Amino acid sequence: MYIRLPQYDSVDYDDTFASSNDSVPSEFLSEAVFAGDCFWGLEAALGLLDGVVKTVTGYFGGTFPKPNHKEVCEGTTCHTEAVKVYFDKRKVSYKSLCDTFWDTHDPTNKEYLNFGISTHYRSVIYYGSEEERKEAMESKIRRQMKLNKRIVTKIIRVDGDFYVAENCHQKYYLQKKWRICESLGLRSSEQLVESNISCKLNGILAMEGLELVHRLTKFVETQELPKQTKLACKEIIHSISKDQRESKESTFWEDHMLNGHPNGAGI
Repeated sequence: MYIRLPQYDSVDYDDTFASSNDSVPSEFLSEAVFAGDCFWGLEAALGLLDGVVKTVTGYFGGTFPKPNHKEVCEGTTCHTEAVKVYFDKRKVSYKSLCDTFWDTHDPTNKEYLNFGISTHYRSVIYYGSEEERKEAMESKIRRQMKLNKRIVTKIIRVDGDFYVAENCHQKYYLQKKWRICESLGLRSSEQLVESNISCKLNGILAMEGLELVHRLTKFVETQELPKQTKLACKEIIHSISKDQRESKESTFWEDHMLNGHPNGAGI
């Protein structure tokens, strides 16, 4: 289930988004664009980093104006699913963003080489300056040294418009937990994108099991959240914790019945 919010206009995001965060002085606010397979997981991973102010999923690298998801998937627009990240340079470096990028997908997947032919997915770091190009290249070399297959990731200069994806593709994991999303009181797709809280929650909710419980518990304890949001988060924490306990108990008794008796006959 998803929260149906008014759709943000699918235009070049720089016109409306870059100056929207007043808490970070403009001289410290920077942006970066990455593409790595489906943009849902990439947005979640990058958004979770301390210092990332907000994220937005969209379509980048093509020439067809204002594409939609169907057109991009059909491969007719030459766009790839991508994520634009706005970050505070005092708290997180471009290098750290690149290092996180490698962990979100398999950069050796040869299917990305078929971009525009049989897939709209690709693996790309888009750089905006010579310094960023060097940092991206260095991060690629570091990752290649850890792998026994050739990385197919491209490093390309930022060029063209970034078109915002449809509402259902923004903060995908947060929207799946619709009670939490609804409790934030966001009234439009723009607000969903602008919200730093939604950015962080989306990253946490992409996790699973005890890792999710730990991160979400800490987030609830340290952040100023609406009362209804805290309640919705605690419901998820309780539900997952209960499932984990029951799973452990079930595994214990299965092991006991199989290994605790010579004939495996149970108690």
